[in-house]
Amino acid sequence: MPASPSTARAINDRVALRLLQQEGPLTAGQLKQLTGLSRPTVADLVERLTAAGLIEVVGESGEQRRGPNARLYGIVADRAHLAALDVRTEGVSVVVSDLLGRELARASVPIADDTGTGPAVEQAVTLVERAAKEAGAERLHTVGVGAPGLIDPATGELRDSSGLPEWHRRLVAALQERLPARVIVENETNLAALAEQRDGAARDRDTFVLLWLGHGTGAAVVLDGRLRRGASGGTGEIGFLPVPGTSTLPSATDCEGGFHSLAGSAAVAELAAGHGLVATAVSPGEPEAAALVRQAVATLSSPSASPSPSPSPSPSVFSGADRFLSALADRLAIGAASVVAVLDPGCVVLGGEVGQVGGEVLAARVGERLTRMSPLPVEVRASALGGGAVLRGALLTARESAQDDLFAPRSR
Repeated sequence: MPASPSTARAINDRVALRLLQQEGPLTAGQLKQLTGLSRPTVADLVERLTAAGLIEVVGESGEQRRGPNARLYGIVADRAHLAALDVRTEGVSVVVSDLLGRELARASVPIADDTGTGPAVEQAVTLVERAAKEAGAERLHTVGVGAPGLIDPATGELRDSSGLPEWHRRLVAALQERLPARVIVENETNLAALAEQRDGAARDRDTFVLLWLGHGTGAAVVLDGRLRRGASGGTGEIGFLPVPGTSTLPSATDCEGGFHSLAGSAAVAELAAGHGLVATAVSPGEPEAAALVRQAVATLSSPSASPSPSPSPSPSVFSGADRFLSALADRLAIGAASVVAVLDPGCVVLGGEVGQVGGEVLAARVGERLTRMSPLPVEVRASALGGGAVLRGALLTARESAQDDLFAPRSR
């Protein structure tokens, strides 16, 4: 059946808004060309969207002719303000943006292990409120939260998880109580995968697996363009994967003995120490493993780098870095090979801080091992966004939710 006039108008409006979001400011003539709509129809939708406060004239195009077609229309960016949170066991980071995703404020706060649940929640919520004030946001429309642990697919709530602080779960409820905003919670690794697909290493892939390598380990699965969460929200809990090379097996409450014991930050630091490597974190909260991998990659690059005041590493240091990265690649390939054998994703992104600093050096070594271990073709790529992918993914999720709400057709 043909769409009713009101339904057709709603569809046209939504198409135009999405184009303005993706392409930036456009003239009415450009909207006509991109949508295939008639000139009167485009004129009507521009008038409706302007009256609704969703778009406004933001300038003029370089066209020589005069008239309304030369006006550039853009989305009203401050129609809604958004926040994204990256919740880690050691602290919280927040970004506040406008409706187009332009960053307006950024802040973070460390939260010590011995901080009580109440004070920890208060620190985190206050951080969000201060960032919103700094951004000039009277209220937040949507807040995207990335956190470790399981997200219940039925309720969208963060579930109890062993080893995670209680303030994580309390934080979500506190945000909902204190902020007049929609709060969306998602597993941090899933958000990182969304960000890598949209803006990072997997932009040309609709099927891939992101292997998260930071303080802990995890995986996110994207198949046919869709993030897969599983029946209980636990898809990608690769830290619990039983693997060779450990002295025990993981349990339902402890991933010790699983892949986490090979690739978590503490395990990587122990591996590096065995090869004589030391390194210092370059930023607060950076996993020790990332600092060590960065140092090892830099050591291997030094002999072929351009001349610098720093002396070249000794042969023993160079050899230690090489052996460390090879041993780490052996470990990562064990976990990745299991995922590849089950899902055949065609692409594995080494994510998180470790994946980013390991770059092509580490990715190539893992890829070479997977080629020997699996008959399935797979490309291994280094993360383009690193640890920042969680915040980016949370912001993308908040923005899409807010736009779905604001761009939805209104009853007339």
